Amino acid sequence: MQMLKDVVYWGIAFSLILSLSWSAEETKKEKEQESEKLECNDKEEFSETKHQIVINGQPVAYRAVAGTLILKDEKCKPKASMFYISYHKEGVDNLSERPITFCFNGGPGSSSVWLHLGVLGPKRVFLNENGDALPPYRLVDNEFSILDETDLVFIDPVSTGFSRAIPPDDAKHFHGVEEDIKSVAEFIRLYITRNQRWESPKFIAGESYGTTRAAGLAGYLHDEYYVYTNGIILISSVLNFQSLDFDAGNDLSYLLFLPTYTATAWYHKKLSPDLQENFLNTLQAARDFVINDYSQALFKGDLLTSAERQRVVTQLARFTGLSPDYIDRSNLRIKMTHFAKELLRDQRRTVGRFDSRFKGIDSNAVGARFEYDPSAEAIFGAFTATMNQYIETDLKWTKDAHYKILTDVQPWDYGIANQYLNVGETLRSVMTKNPFLRVFVGNGYYDLATPFFATEYTFNHLGLDESMSGHVTMKDYEGGHMMYIYRPSLIKLKSDLASFYEQTLMNQEREEEEGESVRR
Repeated sequence: MQMLKDVVYWGIAFSLILSLSWSAEETKKEKEQESEKLECNDKEEFSETKHQIVINGQPVAYRAVAGTLILKDEKCKPKASMFYISYHKEGVDNLSERPITFCFNGGPGSSSVWLHLGVLGPKRVFLNENGDALPPYRLVDNEFSILDETDLVFIDPVSTGFSRAIPPDDAKHFHGVEEDIKSVAEFIRLYITRNQRWESPKFIAGESYGTTRAAGLAGYLHDEYYVYTNGIILISSVLNFQSLDFDAGNDLSYLLFLPTYTATAWYHKKLSPDLQENFLNTLQAARDFVINDYSQALFKGDLLTSAERQRVVTQLARFTGLSPDYIDRSNLRIKMTHFAKELLRDQRRTVGRFDSRFKGIDSNAVGARFEYDPSAEAIFGAFTATMNQYIETDLKWTKDAHYKILTDVQPWDYGIANQYLNVGETLRSVMTKNPFLRVFVGNGYYDLATPFFATEYTFNHLGLDESMSGHVTMKDYEGGHMMYIYRPSLIKLKSDLASFYEQTLMNQEREEEEGESVRR
């Protein structure tokens, strides 16, 4: 009898365990399915809110929209859901006279949060004057927004922000130079169609790899959709990747990083007293050294005499703040990661890649490279926290999906073999075909990711016709890759961008009138 009771007891217990296990498994599956629905939503959604901000002492009422556009293939099958946040000034009677700017960051694999909450949008992350984010993190009205000059659309490329491939496993089909450009171009075509903005002046703004996308996008829009761009804004540019890669046999990057090493050493007071006196003069001296001496020395290679080599070692030490012995042992070639570790080694500190004003602390002072980028760590948390809070509370976009500030999109298909990606030729071509197009370029002096002298080199080698020499405006700023986190540079950048918009549109209007006069 007892045995029978035991069998019944254990049978009930076993059934209960199975039931609980099954229930837990079903709950898990339901959560996974719900999560998959969030990731694979093939229906367009949006949330619209209204706000007001004061810019240059004038109130600007605007409409904000957080939403998605669905990209479809030739058979009308959804292939991607692209998330965006747009801002449109209220009370505009004639949209054909109101510019619209499509904005994005780079990575590849970055959402548009940096340009959005750092400089262009109506809200910005609160930072101290130097660019430090101090908790508790919060947003403030951005009195330096360019919303007074243009409507804004911040685009998150596929796999960033809330943008996803449909189905998610197809994301790899968007992870490449050409694929990325085509998807963003299709988004823009859809957006200007849905919002009746075909006649509006159109601008593109990109930062970092976003400048690569911007140049390629301007060409693709022009050639494939006949969408002519009025202006391109390039912040912390990289158009020619040979200028950045420290590969064996590629001496160009060593030359182009040198003036940023000089700027960094100047900031940390590692140069001789005469070079510390005048920042701009010192940078020009560094440029001259690269052009007249350093480039020739690297070109000669082993043909350098001992005396010539010693002179170059001495000058490199003078312009970098590094020891002659270190430079000699580096074979006159200093990689960025090595410089960031070596400059302040005696203080057991490193300098940042995105912004070399920032200092980091490694676990030891004997390694060859820094362990982390202190300039990234200084702001990434603040931008992530405020963006997530802003989307849900201010923009009323309430989703459980992960807003991906930065994500891994590797391997990225650069679409080339045995050469460096260079979209400079694409930019030259579209600027030549569209004589009304103007380009604004912003550089940070302390940017060790995309150094200012590399950008200068790229634009000096575009091969633009002499008649187009005034079609590019280039400005330099104190600060790094995101120079706008430094308040004085934020203020200056706003002023420069406002002038760029106004002059671009004014020049185009004048040129159209002159063309009409000639035709008469």
